[in-house]
Amino acid sequence: MKHMIFTGAATALVTPFHGDGSIAWDELERLVELQIEGGIDAIVACGTTGEAATMTTEEHTQVIRFIIEKVHGRVPVIAGTGSNDTQFCVELSQEAKELGADGLLLVTPYYNKTSQKGLLESFNYVADSVKMPCILYNVPSRTGCNIQPATYKELSKNPYIVAVKEANGDISATARTAPSVTRCSPPSRSGSLPSCRISAARATS
Repeated sequence: MKHMIFTGAATALVTPFHGDGSIAWDELERLVELQIEGGIDAIVACGTTGEAATMTTEEHTQVIRFIIEKVHGRVPVIAGTGSNDTQFCVELSQEAKELGADGLLLVTPYYNKTSQKGLLESFNYVADSVKMPCILYNVPSRTGCNIQPATYKELSKNPYIVAVKEANGDISATARTAPSVTRCSPPSRSGSLPSCRISAARATS
C-alpha cells in the first residue's frame, strides 16, 4: 500500500525576497499562516513559484527547514528537490527528509532533455535512495522533457512514487495514462488539468 501524503489541495508557496535579494522570512511566515488559516491541505516548499531554480543550495534548505518548523505538523509539507543532476537531487532529498518533509516534489530533469529510459532510471534511483513518498512533476514547457504514458506505467511500480503533478496540457495523454495507474483525480480546486494519481494522494497546483 502506498503512503497517501494528502487529499485535497496543496499550495506551491512563493518565496518572498527583500530588495537586496535576501529572503523575507517574516513575510514567508505570514504566507504560511495565511494558507493554513484558509484551510489548505498541504504546502509545497521550493516549487517553481518558490524560486527553487534561483536560490543557492543553502537558501533552498533553509526555506524547507523554515516552512517545516512554522507549519509544525499542522499540514503536510512537500519539499521541491528535483534537479537535472540526479545525485544532487538525492542529496537534497535526503536533507529534506531529515528536516522532516512529508514528501518530495520531483520535477523532470531540465535542460538535459533525457530519454524516457533516463527518466525511469533517474526517478527510480532517487525514490529508492530516499525511501519516502515522491510526487513527480511533469511540466515540459519549462523543462523540455515530457513523461510519456508508458513511462508513467513503469514508474507506478515503484512503491515510493505515489502521485503526479501533471502540467503538460495534454488531456489525451492524461486519458491514456489513467488506465495504467491506480486512478485519475478530478480537476483540482486550483482549476488545473486533471492529475493522474499513481496512488490515493492528489497532486494539485
